Amino acid sequence: MGTVTSLGNDSNTFWENLIAGKSGIARVTSFPIDDYPCKVGSEVKNFEASDFMDVKEARRNDPYTHYAVAASIQAVEDSQLNLTHVNKERLGVIIGSGIGGLKTIEIQSKKLHELGPRKVSPFMIPSLIVNIATGIVAIKMGAKGPSMTTVSACASGSHAIGVSFNHLCHGMADIMITGGSEASVTALGYAGFCSMKAMSTSFNDTPEKASRPFDAKRDGFVMGEGAGVLVLETLEHALARNAPIYCELIGYASTSDAYHITGPEPDGKGIELCMRDALNDAKVSPESIDYINAHGTSTDQNDKSETLALKSIFKDRAPQIPISSTKSMIGHLLGAAGGIEAAIIAKVIQNGEIPPTINYEDPDSKCDLYYVPNKKIKKEVNIAMSNSIGFGGHNVSIIMKAYKAENEKK
Repeated sequence: MGTVTSLGNDSNTFWENLIAGKSGIARVTSFPIDDYPCKVGSEVKNFEASDFMDVKEARRNDPYTHYAVAASIQAVEDSQLNLTHVNKERLGVIIGSGIGGLKTIEIQSKKLHELGPRKVSPFMIPSLIVNIATGIVAIKMGAKGPSMTTVSACASGSHAIGVSFNHLCHGMADIMITGGSEASVTALGYAGFCSMKAMSTSFNDTPEKASRPFDAKRDGFVMGEGAGVLVLETLEHALARNAPIYCELIGYASTSDAYHITGPEPDGKGIELCMRDALNDAKVSPESIDYINAHGTSTDQNDKSETLALKSIFKDRAPQIPISSTKSMIGHLLGAAGGIEAAIIAKVIQNGEIPPTINYEDPDSKCDLYYVPNKKIKKEVNIAMSNSIGFGGHNVSIIMKAYKAENEKK
């Protein structure tokens, strides 16, 4: 795995800060924020794109591509994958993004209106298109197998992982580099989401308190940026090269609310069906789930509806299952969220520690499950689930399981 986030630009630093309950959220610094109702964000810090690509290439690409390339290179290194010994026709790349090159759109639109069409960069189109991060990662890795980009708003990263999983299961590839990347902490991104009144505005003076999933005082999400990328591999291929294995991906499902362009179905039936289908795909029961990384955006509607869905699926067990929203610490990374959160549940399974939901201080009677409030817990986790929900009614659930040698006999 590889990660780029406000809590660190590599997966170990990120995990150490996350499990310690630290917040990466602060006052936005990348553009003048004074005129915006929401003034806080989860920005990537101390990141140099030139550490991962040529300076000229970095200059003509959008930050969302920078993050995707960095996380992909880290993931391949972490997997101990020797690309010179890999059948490149069996190596694929699917990296999701909800928006793509938003910063590029801003910069080039300004040039058009202020300086005229001849000043617009010839690299504008390939820099802003949502699939270009996948394309550039494939070029860098020489990956000639399945290659595409999933675009389903905040479910994009999880969809990428799920589609990659199916490609492996159906014999279309041996290895998939997959996850999500986003760089929407921009003036235009904030203007749009602030106009929707979707973002937190009550904690501008205490940014680290702004993202508070399931808490009664939540008042909107906090924008994040970064990338999370995994190397998925068939078990046979992984064992043949003695690969280090974090865990197994055993289930994936995708559904639609078919309800509203931005709001989730109030009763949570769409994400409930998704979780049920993922459990069926994984061939495990609700009783087997040890941990859930919730979508948990810190918005009123999402947190209520997801809680209802969790109660419906897990019944009497629902209040006992550790559930956390790590968005409380890194904000909402939109299309990158699913990639980051899949990496988190893999780390949970590996390390036997569950990250907290920080800022859970005032319980909401409509959100009354065990959200691992404010401090990590130690717990052996055999099977974990991650949920993603996106504008347009998109839902994704993925399920991972601890890898044991006896699992090979399945």
